[in-house]
Parts: sequence; C-alpha cells; structure tokens
Amino acid sequence: MRVLLIGGASGIGRSVAAEIVGRGGEVILGGRRADVLNDAVASLGPQASSVVVDLTDEASIAAAAAVEVGRVDHVVGLAADHANGPVAELDAADIRKAFDAKVIGPILVAKHFASIIADGGSLLFFSGVAAWKPATGLSVMATTNGAVAFLASALAVELAPIRVNAVSPGIVDSGAWDSMGSRKGEFFAETADSNPAGRVGRPDDVVSAVLYALTNTFVTGTTLHVDGGGQLV
Repeated sequence: MRVLLIGGASGIGRSVAAEIVGRGGEVILGGRRADVLNDAVASLGPQASSVVVDLTDEASIAAAAAVEVGRVDHVVGLAADHANGPVAELDAADIRKAFDAKVIGPILVAKHFASIIADGGSLLFFSGVAAWKPATGLSVMATTNGAVAFLASALAVELAPIRVNAVSPGIVDSGAWDSMGSRKGEFFAETADSNPAGRVGRPDDVVSAVLYALTNTFVTGTTLHVDGGGQLV
C-alpha cells in the first residue's frame, strides 16, 4: 500500500503513517513545512518520504501529482486551518484559509491526483464532529467540516470507480488539546461524561477507521463518525 498523507506529519496523521509503515506499506508525507516533514520522515524510517504541498497553491498540488509523488493507492487529506471565534470578529482572510485547507484544497487534490490513483484506490478526507454539533464560535469549523462530508459523497459519484470517503473524529487525545494546560483534564472528563461511549477518543480509534476506509473496497461516499456518539448528544 502506497499512501500520500497531506497534513500527516504530526498528531493523528503521524499515527496513521506509523501504522501503515508498520504493516509494510509506504507513506509520503505532504505539507507546507519541509523541516517538519523531514523530522517525521526520519522517525518513520526508509518506507517514508516527503513532498512539499501547499493546499492554498494549485501549482504546488499539480506539481506534486505530476512530478514528485508518482502513482499511489490512496490519498488522505488531514490538513486544517482553523478560523474560530464569534462571527462578528472573524477575519475574511482566516475564513478563506480554513476553506482552502478543508474544502478548496481537497477539491484541487481530487482534480490533480485522481488520474494517478491505482485501481481499487481511494481519496479520504477529514471532517469533524463540529459539523454535527455546532457550538458558539465554531461556525466556520462546522461549515467546512460539513462541506467535507458532502464533498466525499459528490466525488464518490463523479470519480467512480475511485472511492471517496470522509472520517469525522470527535474529541481525541491526539496532542491537539495539550495547549489547554490544566483545563484539558476537566474538558476530557466533561466530554467522557456526555459521550455515549463514556470516554474521549484515542489516536488508534481514528487510525483503525482510516484503515477501514482505505481497505474496504465496498465503502464509498461515506462519512465514518469516530466520535463516541458525540454528534448525538
């Protein structure tokens, strides 16, 4: 299995990359910062490589597809660029960056990479629970994540037989919440108390969903919710 992970140099993406490599696969890590990519590649070993891809720059995406990456089995898009805060205080440039990362960029990835995805391959994009559980200050996140789910369905029809799916994680202890400091434990406890699953997510919960989406050739146009039932409450 040869997989391009865009935005896969850290967090959940890094965990996905490590699992694929551990199973004998090959990963290409894509992102904007060569130094971060190189550090991740060094830790993953000889079955990993990197390519600079900027989802705000179509020429960068096109070059990666036409010249640098080569044929792949799957492309996974994990990139995000948040524009959180009250609507009255949002900056237009930040909103556009959020859409570039989650919506426009993935459309351009599909445009340029569909022709080099191997038979039986797929595209997989990351959505998120905010789309199904709106909250004050997260209107842009809810909208972009929701758009990912609809995009997966639309592309699954247009690009068939290439499969296209989405994964929608909930609150996962992936390191993304560490900046909360001492508040993190309280937040996780509150989330666990309200989730039907009774806990927050672990990176391996999402990794297993990603592998399912990549390897089950009868799943397409689907959003896999990996949120402990968080969108239901």
